[in-house]
Amino acid sequence: IPQNTGNVGRSCVAAGAKLWLVRPLGFRLDEKRLRRAGLDYWQHLDHQVVDDWEDLQRKLAPSRTWFFSKTATEGYTDVSYQPGDTLVFGCETGGLPASLLADSSSRSLRIPMRQQVRSLNLASAVAVATFEVLRQWRAGGLIPADFPVQ
Repeated sequence: IPQNTGNVGRSCVAAGAKLWLVRPLGFRLDEKRLRRAGLDYWQHLDHQVVDDWEDLQRKLAPSRTWFFSKTATEGYTDVSYQPGDTLVFGCETGGLPASLLADSSSRSLRIPMRQQVRSLNLASAVAVATFEVLRQWRAGGLIPADFPVQ
C-alpha cells in the first residue's frame, strides 16, 4: 500500500539504501498517501521500479539475496550481511511467493514474533532488517561508528 511504501522509502533514505519496487504495485508513485508517508524525504530516495522479478534479478546480479518470510526457520540476526546484499520482502498479507521461497530456503530469514500476530507491518519489518544490517556493518568496521556521516 502507498503508506507502507512511503515509510519504507523513508527508512531507505535514513539508511542510505536503494529501494527497488517490483510491478504490479497496486498504486501510483505520485499518490498523495505515498508522499505523505514519505514526508519530504522522497526527493532524496534512490529508487527504481522494475517490471517483474526476473528483471530485478538481472539488474541485481550478482548480489547475495536474503528473503524475509514468517515461514523461514533461520533468524534475521543469525546471518552476516555483506555490502551488496539485497533484502527482499513480500506483501504484508501474502508474503513472498512459495515458489521463490522453495528455491531460496537457505537464504530465507525470519523476524521472530509471537504466534498471535500473522505478520508485522511491512514498513516495520523493513526497518528492523535494514537497521540490523547497519548495526552489523558498524560493529564490523564496514561503516563508520558514527554513521551516518554527513
